[in-house]
Amino acid sequence: MQARIEELTLTTQGDGDIQDLTADAQKAIDNAELREGLCTVFVAHSTCGMTVIEHEPGCDADLNAVLEQLAPQDEPWKHNALNADSNGHSHARAALMGPSVTIPFSRGELLLGVWQKIVCIDLDDRPRTRKVVIQLLGE
Repeated sequence: MQARIEELTLTTQGDGDIQDLTADAQKAIDNAELREGLCTVFVAHSTCGMTVIEHEPGCDADLNAVLEQLAPQDEPWKHNALNADSNGHSHARAALMGPSVTIPFSRGELLLGVWQKIVCIDLDDRPRTRKVVIQLLGE
C-alpha cells in the first residue's frame, strides 16, 4: 500500500462559492499511477466544507439555501460577539458539512456516480485563499 499527497491552492469568492475538484482528484490518481485505493479530499480551513453533489446551478443554489435555513447568517452568533467577527454562521455550516470526502477508485478511475462531483464550498463571508489536500492510499 502506498500513500501519496498533493496540495492545491484555491482562490474563492466566499459566500457559498462552490468549486469542482473532481478533475484535480483524478489528476492526482493519474500522477501517482495508482490503480486501486481510496482518495480523500480535505480542505484545511474551518469555514469550508467538502461534499459530493450534482454540481450544477440548481443544486448549488439549493445547497446554499438549505445551509442558510440551518445556520442563518443574521443570527446573533456568539463567535461574532466574542471575536469581533462576522462569520459565526460560516463555522457552523462548515461543521455540519465536514472538511473531507473519501472516494474509492478502481482501475485508476474515481468510482463516482454519473452526476456526482467532488466539491469544495467556501462558506466564509469574504473571498479567501484555501489549501486543499488530496491524499491517496492505494496500489
